[in-house]
Amino acid sequence: MITKDTPPDQIYQARREKSFGLITSEWQFHEFQRVSRYPKLRKFLKPSEAGNMINGLRHQARVLRDLPEQDESRDPHDNPLLAMAVAGQADYLVAADKRDVLTLQKLGTTRIVTARRFLQALKKAK
Repeated sequence: MITKDTPPDQIYQARREKSFGLITSEWQFHEFQRVSRYPKLRKFLKPSEAGNMINGLRHQARVLRDLPEQDESRDPHDNPLLAMAVAGQADYLVAADKRDVLTLQKLGTTRIVTARRFLQALKKAK
C-alpha cells in the first residue's frame, strides 16, 4: 500500500470502491500500528496516515474482536491471520509470506493467495 499502483495498493483502492467485503480484527489493527512505527516505514507512511487508514477500515470492514485459536502456520505470529479467515468465513486470505502462510494454499474454504492472484480473481468476478 506504500507504493502506488502495486497490487496491494490496487487492492486497497478496490476496497475503497467496495469491490469486495473486507474482514479484519482488532489484532490486525494493533499489528498494523506496531509495524507502521518501524523507522524504515515511517519515511513512506506517516503515523497520521496509518491512523487514518485504520479509522477508515473500522467503518468499512467487518471487525472481528474474538479470534479462535489456530496453530496451522509454522510461524506462530501468523496464526491470528488464519484465525481471522476461519472466524470470518473468508473466501480469500491475501498474504505475502511465501515461506509460511502462502505454503498452506487453503484453510477450510479460504484460499490463501498473493495480492496479484487476488486481483486476478477480482477481475474475473466483474
